[in-house]
Amino acid sequence: MIASFFQWLNDAHGLNFSVFYDAFDRSRFLTGLWTTIYICVVSIVASLALGLLGVWLAGGNSRIGRLVVRAYVQFFRNTPPLVQLSFFYFAVASLLPTVGDGFGGQSPLVSGTGWAIIAFSLFAGAFNVEIFRAGIEAVPSTTIEAAESLGYTRLQLYLHVVLPLAFRICLPALNNNLINLVKTTTLAYAIGVPELLYAASQIWSEMFNVREMMNVLLVTYVALVAVLVWIMGRWERAMRIPGYST
Repeated sequence: MIASFFQWLNDAHGLNFSVFYDAFDRSRFLTGLWTTIYICVVSIVASLALGLLGVWLAGGNSRIGRLVVRAYVQFFRNTPPLVQLSFFYFAVASLLPTVGDGFGGQSPLVSGTGWAIIAFSLFAGAFNVEIFRAGIEAVPSTTIEAAESLGYTRLQLYLHVVLPLAFRICLPALNNNLINLVKTTTLAYAIGVPELLYAASQIWSEMFNVREMMNVLLVTYVALVAVLVWIMGRWERAMRIPGYST
């Protein structure tokens, strides 16, 4: 019924939303949507892990560790993500060996999707380091001193005292960074990753429905960001401590 309506809309008014009535276009669009969701989820998890690891090393006693984290943060915060993605895909990938594809040919060791995940994770992770650092520094020093006086090790202090409080403080900023990460995934189009924008561009190149596909693309990304905002909002409400100002 939905397909018939959009077919009629195209025939009667020239509004060609082919993804709703053409099975091939719909399949391509859904594949691109799945690829985008996959890149977003893996990159978000990896960037959070990088942020936590980076802030742990930045607060440690190792001078080398602190310098490495500082260099990492400065490099990825001060260069465009498209340049970073191109550097990994064209420069770093060329230094890696290829592997057989089972059909007599050679395939790159890391796919375009893999490089997109690596580049976006490192990019967002650099911002997460600073977000977590700001949250940790906002934890009252008296709270940390009280935990140390009870014999907490540095790891126990971070896991049971500092990070739970810091997360509550930095969640709004973290939310903004993760939303930007979702929007940044469109840059994977530049290296031929079959994500949402790539799939949409293939469809409008063949069906000449740029206006319609741009509207579908816009609504889809609004929906993706809305889901992330809802999840982060639920997380923020679940971690809120009554009477504790954040």
